[in-house]
Amino acid sequence: MAQVNLAVVYYSSTGTNYQLAQWAAEGGRQAGAEVKIYKVQESAPQSVIDSNPAWKAHAQTANNVPVITPDDVVQADAIIFSMPTRYGNMAAQMKQFLDSTGGIWAQGKTVNKVVSAMTSAQNAHGGQEATILSLYTMMYHWGAIVVAPGYTDQSVFTAGGNPYGTSVSVDQDGKMKEDVKAAAIHQAKRVVTVAEALKKGLQG
Repeated sequence: MAQVNLAVVYYSSTGTNYQLAQWAAEGGRQAGAEVKIYKVQESAPQSVIDSNPAWKAHAQTANNVPVITPDDVVQADAIIFSMPTRYGNMAAQMKQFLDSTGGIWAQGKTVNKVVSAMTSAQNAHGGQEATILSLYTMMYHWGAIVVAPGYTDQSVFTAGGNPYGTSVSVDQDGKMKEDVKAAAIHQAKRVVTVAEALKKGLQG
């Protein structure tokens, strides 16, 4: 059977979700998937980005990461999304991309995609769960299959115990407060395992 194609799609202003995406990609590869990391298109004005040294630095670091398109979604068997929390909801850049998938949705090309999500916020109760759930609400409309980590591994507890998806708090210096690497890797492995079983079942 062909490998699972896993797309890790992130939005990050200062790099936290880029790191989460890299850990998810690591987990996906460990589980045997073919993995590609994509970023969503930046929509913030360049003047705003330039005014924030950390934002500007990350934009330069991720300059060569390809921008996700709806066609990339079609090609993927599984997708892990990672985005920061903005007022208890997903960042506008991620929402803008998802809004652009109406064409493939109308053609039934989002059906049975295996999906999961991760997020970050400055505070542990700053809307992390709500952000992940807001993305999952859109995935139900896709006809996708949501695979949350649940409490399926000790790493989830170590990371703070979010059963909906790996989430991390970030301090004023942009450093992660919780140790979430193992949780992100586990979440990706779980996604690939489910996607592989689904792909095998649909092909069988």
